[in-house]
Amino acid sequence: MQNNQETQSALERRIDMSVPMADIDKEVENRLKRLARTVKMPGFRPGKVPMKIVAQSYGHQARSEAIGAAVEKSFGEKVREQNLRVAGSPRIEPREAANEETLEFSAVFEVYPEVELGDLSSQKVERPVLTVGDAEVEKTLDVLRKQRTTFAKVDRAAKEGDRVVIDFVGRKDGEEFEGGKAEDFPFVIGAGSMLKDFETAVQGLSAGESKTFDMTFPEDYHAANLAGQSVQFDITVKGVEAPVLPEIDTDFAKALGVQDGDVAKLREEVKNNLEREVKRRIQSKVKEQVMDALLAVHPIEVPSALVEAESRQLADNAKRDMEMRGMNVKDIPVNPSWFTEQAQRRVKLGLIMAELVKAKELFAKPEQIRTLVEEMAQSYEDPSELVRWYYAQPERLSQAEAVVVEDNVVEWVVSQVQTTDSEIGFDELMGNNTAA
Repeated sequence: MQNNQETQSALERRIDMSVPMADIDKEVENRLKRLARTVKMPGFRPGKVPMKIVAQSYGHQARSEAIGAAVEKSFGEKVREQNLRVAGSPRIEPREAANEETLEFSAVFEVYPEVELGDLSSQKVERPVLTVGDAEVEKTLDVLRKQRTTFAKVDRAAKEGDRVVIDFVGRKDGEEFEGGKAEDFPFVIGAGSMLKDFETAVQGLSAGESKTFDMTFPEDYHAANLAGQSVQFDITVKGVEAPVLPEIDTDFAKALGVQDGDVAKLREEVKNNLEREVKRRIQSKVKEQVMDALLAVHPIEVPSALVEAESRQLADNAKRDMEMRGMNVKDIPVNPSWFTEQAQRRVKLGLIMAELVKAKELFAKPEQIRTLVEEMAQSYEDPSELVRWYYAQPERLSQAEAVVVEDNVVEWVVSQVQTTDSEIGFDELMGNNTAA
């Protein structure tokens, strides 16, 4: 067996190999002999089928398997000999042999890049700072109150925030159009469930009043037959209801899980939940900057085989997410190529972090994993139950272990870069989600 390695690019390798045909013929013979012991054919007892007939029936299969085994053995020996870290599966290409006594082929494959850890001292990370106080707790309680809004009938004209019940009929060129008619239809003015012009037309009307108005659908309206079209609506308001926010009292506290209805306990729970959420979001913002810093300092090339595999995984995850949202994804094409850029980033970071963890011994310690699991359990009604669930089967801890390793990397990088603290507003940090 002969081997010759050539380098095609930074990560691609080509190994030229040859295997004596005599070795393959011998392996074919051995495989056929093993088959002959058990093969069944009409007119012959098991194990008594003539070798010539066995060879006629199974010779092609045996030769194909023998060649595959020889190629795999030859490739494996060369990879181990040169201590190559193969990424993905090799592409086997036949080569024209110099004579009939050898089988010659090439294996084309990619290897993992060598990651040399760089200097992070010039990189900058801005750490958001936010202290949860009474104002943040009250804002969150207001959100919780709004989520539990009820409505009470009022005898006045409708305004923003009210819930109205209406009958409506829409006409295009004098003809009713599909989806343009409903009876006893409720919606909250200003909630965004109806087009702005439609909501505006309803405002100022009281129960029992009717109105006819013209409206033009937006150019990007989801119904193509109505996009950009002018229509006319007839509406009749059948009821107006004003929003009623619950008081922050014993009943409200009980509704949010405080069994004895103690409002002080409710505020304390909201504050604790907020502090955990604020911590998580700040960590997320710091982590994103850390990952950017790692990529900036380590501009590595990554194997396309790993990127393709990661792209397929991300595409599968996207389809599962759509299924969980109740969508029928059977006929929805999700192309892995859509995720190539994200996959490249993930693969690069995975390789860089793996090298960093190994070099700086940033592995997860058992006590760190325990602490993380207990922190995650705090948001459950019975924290000890979740902890027991994780530790009932050690493999369940793998996800927690991965989070700890990532946290260790972030902490180490932050200790190496230039960090500055920056005050951040509550609404800016929490975005649209300000619930505890």
